Amino acid sequence: MKLNMPILALGALALSFTAAHAQVSKSTTVTGPNGQTATRNTTHVNGQTSVTTTGPNGNSASRTTNRYAGGSSTVATGPNGNTATRTVSGRGTGVTTVNRSGPRGSSSRVTTR
Repeated sequence: MKLNMPILALGALALSFTAAHAQVSKSTTVTGPNGQTATRNTTHVNGQTSVTTTGPNGNSASRTTNRYAGGSSTVATGPNGNTATRTVSGRGTGVTTVNRSGPRGSSSRVTTR
């Protein structure tokens, strides 16, 4: 009986580790009143989220976000190929910095709490 408890605990730990790092994907299709469809594919794995949306005319837009301790980084690409980025750093430190850049320029903001 005493030997079974550590083995059971080790098995539960291995299962929780696998589940914590598993990839989760979802695909959603929406049909409008005129019969045209749009599809959105989402994938989550290890702190990264990727989303691609394809409209009824075949154009697509995508967004990828990476989350990590203290911040995140996002890259978005529109149907015309233009790219925008947003990076957040310093979360939880009292000084948060947000940098943005895109086809119309860039900006930066620092917030102190």
